Amino acid sequence: MMPHKPFHVKAVLFDFDGTLTEPGALDFIRIKQAIGCPADTPILEHIDTLKKSRQRQEALDKLIRFEIEAAATSVPNPGSEEAVAFLRSKGLRVGIISRNGRESILRALENFRNLTAADFDLIISRDDPVRPKPNADGLLLAAKTFQVNTGELLMVGDYIFDIQAGNDAGAVTVLLDNRPEPDPAMPPSDYTISTLADLKKIVRLGLPLSPGKLPNELLGEFLGRVVTRDPAILIHLGVGEDTAAVDVHREEVIVLKSDPITFVTDSIGRYAVLINANDIATSGARPRWFLTSLLFPCGTTASHIWQVMQELKTVCEQRGIMLCGGHTEVTDAVSRPVVTGLLVGTVSRKDLIDKRNIQAGDVVLLSKAVAVEGTAIIAAEFSDRLERLGLTEAEIDACKGFLDNLSVLEEAQLAGRSNGVVGMHDVTEGGLATALAELSVASGHEIRVDTDAIPVFPETQKICRMLNLDPLGLIGSGSLLVCCRRNDLDALVNRIRGAGIRITPIGEILGKGRGVKAFRQGVAAEWPVFEVDEITRLFRSS
Repeated sequence: MMPHKPFHVKAVLFDFDGTLTEPGALDFIRIKQAIGCPADTPILEHIDTLKKSRQRQEALDKLIRFEIEAAATSVPNPGSEEAVAFLRSKGLRVGIISRNGRESILRALENFRNLTAADFDLIISRDDPVRPKPNADGLLLAAKTFQVNTGELLMVGDYIFDIQAGNDAGAVTVLLDNRPEPDPAMPPSDYTISTLADLKKIVRLGLPLSPGKLPNELLGEFLGRVVTRDPAILIHLGVGEDTAAVDVHREEVIVLKSDPITFVTDSIGRYAVLINANDIATSGARPRWFLTSLLFPCGTTASHIWQVMQELKTVCEQRGIMLCGGHTEVTDAVSRPVVTGLLVGTVSRKDLIDKRNIQAGDVVLLSKAVAVEGTAIIAAEFSDRLERLGLTEAEIDACKGFLDNLSVLEEAQLAGRSNGVVGMHDVTEGGLATALAELSVASGHEIRVDTDAIPVFPETQKICRMLNLDPLGLIGSGSLLVCCRRNDLDALVNRIRGAGIRITPIGEILGKGRGVKAFRQGVAAEWPVFEVDEITRLFRSS
């Protein structure tokens, strides 16, 4: 059972009728007929519409009598007692939230063999001063009473109102689907189970894992969903397999890349694949096989690990990369998730792009704009701070969307198939300033850069101005440096722009040597040097 979103469960709320008890004890048709409630109107909502207090009290008295009669003959739902016992054994707070009166709930609990009102930390009924479901008020009261966030509540119920209230409160919702036919009006839930015995699997996803390797049953469930269709893979990923084996006899050149992801927590799996794939692509190679080591801090739940694994699986599938294996562990050696990737690519010898072929006169181009990755990370990790500084929610969401432009595979592949391309370099930690310096060292040539030509997205400019950051030193995956012979420049630019990708000439290769010579409006200017990436400085100051 795969999680839809990561969560940490600290408390569980159960609906009562139909969830902890078997459905059908209350005859709603008889009740509605007795109080004159229309068939398409919920009972409590109908009672609220009665204008005279005497009418409301008479209708409520009739409802209470029906509830007490039904409670006396109600039967516990199979697995309900075991489910509550399991939750309590895990130290979780457990409560009931119901539209019924408290008296009927207590009467029904008398029919349980091993479960009493004392086993629940909280019972919320319509007698409490909160609006009953489908309003979220009851869940908000429970969260406050339990001293947890609503996102740490699990709302378990069998009816529309249960799921609606849970969704509105921001809880994790679990639908107990015990109806013979699906209800088309049922709102979407995070999970659906057919019996309460299945609740254990969901709860386990939200409990902190013990330090050490990911338990084999959890690992096996995930790995069973990864399909490896590449015939070159001889030993496939799986529980008990410590290595992957790949047949490379048909390949001319193997290109290897390894990189850890440490700055981000959101979408860390996506970053891990794309950052490594970008570097592989700069050699003209096709990214093929990916292995990863996942380290999570103590207190991490299985659902958080599943999310990262699912991201890895999805992005690999989207890019035609085979996820071959790796290692997953919870450890106190890290304070936040760390994902290290090892990616293997292949390329024919004649198509291998080697920066040592760069020579004086070549043009240097930049795809997209600077600090694509940095913009996305800051928007995701510092959204509250940006809001306080005046950035709108829409602007923050737009910056988070830069994550969709993190890959340079398309422009790298287009450039790799173009005449005259002699070098490519992925812009990563330290931003464009560091990337050009690295390109200079790798090629053995000085580089002239026109700072006025360097493209910066308006969103990036605004964020950097607010936070006093220099976009030239901000981590920049999503941008690709391309070196091209001047005679082939126009054809290359037209080809990449024709694919809808922005690419801009920003400088040229000079003579032998090392270093970057910057010019602004034709006048020599200082080129910045960054001891650490600007985003590292931001994290340190937060």
